Amino acid sequence: MSRAPKRIGFAVVGLGAIAQNAVLPAFSHSKKARLVALVSRNSGKAARLAKKSARCASYSVDQFAQCLANSEVDAVYVATPPGEHEQFTVDAARAGKHVLCEKPLAASVEQSGRMVRACEQHGVLLMTAYRKYFEPSTLFLKNLARTGKLGRIELIQTGFTELFVLGKSPAWLLDRRLAGGGPLTDLGIYCVNTTRWLVNEDPIEVTAASWRHDSERFREIEEGISFRLKFSSGLIVQGASSYAAAMSSYIHVHGTKGWASLTPAYDFNDPRQLTWQVGQKKFKRTFKVVDEFAPELDAFAKAIQEHSAVEPDGAQGHRDMLILRSIYEAAATGRPAAITYA
Repeated sequence: MSRAPKRIGFAVVGLGAIAQNAVLPAFSHSKKARLVALVSRNSGKAARLAKKSARCASYSVDQFAQCLANSEVDAVYVATPPGEHEQFTVDAARAGKHVLCEKPLAASVEQSGRMVRACEQHGVLLMTAYRKYFEPSTLFLKNLARTGKLGRIELIQTGFTELFVLGKSPAWLLDRRLAGGGPLTDLGIYCVNTTRWLVNEDPIEVTAASWRHDSERFREIEEGISFRLKFSSGLIVQGASSYAAAMSSYIHVHGTKGWASLTPAYDFNDPRQLTWQVGQKKFKRTFKVVDEFAPELDAFAKAIQEHSAVEPDGAQGHRDMLILRSIYEAAATGRPAAITYA
């Protein structure tokens, strides 16, 4: 009788809201991954959170090399601000540790490119943490598009907004060096990645416009942005993201045989409502709240165990960074910008 593969040991780097509220709890639901180490700039926070997990070590950022030397650490989950992703990813890759990195993959195209190359050079897996690939309602929507039930997809409209509240929202979101941009990099990247994943196609051109209502608070980043992605098939994606509106997200897919609408599309705290129509028949389904992070951990751990490819990999995260760069270029110039993937 064969033994089950060893569960993959993870170190989580960065212990902000997303780590504490979603990533760390997900390990208790994971079948293939286990939490073995925590790393934070606040060593006290790391030690305090580590006490809640049996046999979990804690390290300060300055002790990251010691963390990587821990034989129980097989992989690193990077949950720091995007501007710090490259440092931890490259260090982990050099130590032979696989990396699951939060979105966006980095704060710039140059950084994400170096991350992908470092992981390739050192033979470790790099996965971008796009949880939509594992969430039931989005998978159902993708199946509607993939099987042709909606016909040829003509138009997708999508948006993601969240109100930035001073003193409550993370301050680093206003720092371009750490965040890479504004709501486009934080929220709009879901709109970009999810829509191109739904249709398995990449955009070739973009037009865009950005704005600031509060130019003092948002002096380094945009407060809101809208964009129009053009695909070689003729598909058009219209997207928008903003820090000046209440939490809301949606995807509306228009096809030649029908349509489908999912809301909320990206937030993970509320049940999802999917409505769709094919011909004259209308349907509605509610998807309950699930842990979207545990399946992500398990998919990555399985790829490590089986020495197989992972989806979405770092290359996909880098492609999104290239698209975001073109969106910002189009918004800055007021002219269409070509999207290249070289």
